[in-house]
Amino acid sequence: MERVVLGLSGGVDSAVAARLLMQRGFEVVALYLDIGTGGEEAAEQAARELGIDFHVRDIRPQLEKHVCAPFAGGYLRGETPNPCVICNPTVKFPALFALADELGARYAATGHYARCRGGRLFMGEPENDQSYMLAFLRTEQLERCIFPLGGMNKSAVRALAEQFSLSAAHRPDSMEICFVPDGDWAGFIERRGAVPPEGDFITPDGAVIGRHRGIHRYTIGQRRHLGISAGRRVFVSAIDPERNTVTLSDGDALYVSRAAAEGANWLMPKPEGSFECGVRVRHSRGLSSAVVTAADGGFVMEFDRPVRAPVPGQAAVCYVGGEVVCAGTICAEK
Repeated sequence: MERVVLGLSGGVDSAVAARLLMQRGFEVVALYLDIGTGGEEAAEQAARELGIDFHVRDIRPQLEKHVCAPFAGGYLRGETPNPCVICNPTVKFPALFALADELGARYAATGHYARCRGGRLFMGEPENDQSYMLAFLRTEQLERCIFPLGGMNKSAVRALAEQFSLSAAHRPDSMEICFVPDGDWAGFIERRGAVPPEGDFITPDGAVIGRHRGIHRYTIGQRRHLGISAGRRVFVSAIDPERNTVTLSDGDALYVSRAAAEGANWLMPKPEGSFECGVRVRHSRGLSSAVVTAADGGFVMEFDRPVRAPVPGQAAVCYVGGEVVCAGTICAEK
């Protein structure tokens, strides 16, 4: 019987993934990744219900180095990093592979809604697709991955959890950043000792129209919780950490026809010229048609139609025929 190490969180997705792997004849070993925010009991309960071995690894040092510190640093630079995109290739999957190597297992599995075959990554069902979050996994990592829920949607997974009599069937989905469970990312950054000063809200032409509470509290495209009465709907359209300003403008200023990404992760051979593809510039269902050209370790995207607010620090993921071609981190074009 082939052994596989499964990341078991205690939620419905990983619990059902474990049961499906068992049905396929795998010996499943569960690994709970401890980040110090609780949840181990639910994962251990799921492992008992499934009758599988249960392991725990404290990943707080790795999470701090590779995810938390870059996350906080990104906000201090006026960016909006996506921690899950960073964590998967640098912390989560390396931890799964490390236990797999200890136990002589080739594969690791998770409850992500995506598909992979032979080191290639594909979309899952559109309703729940999470390939965006996995797009920075390297080919050699994907070659060791199994995603049992890739062809399913959430309602079917919950129905299976009921059928399998798993207590996780009615557990709510976790939507927060795992290491910021209260959702207050600004408070998380401030508790680390980094408290950016107040500064000016300005218009695109530089006129001061109010005071902001620190650039770490804002992200491009934000409209709510600005704490300013402008007499009309305004959005954050630029953040300048050097001048400590936040620019507010109407929504039209957020749309761009061109954007750049750095730190490209190519999951298919890098093309010599440009290619047409669909691009996601945030974790959403929609794809924007674009022509992409590799450049300076990253790539440039020219969109068929203007795209709203590609945010520095977020991932841009390129797809052809449902397959991930490459991913990079949105940046200012050089």
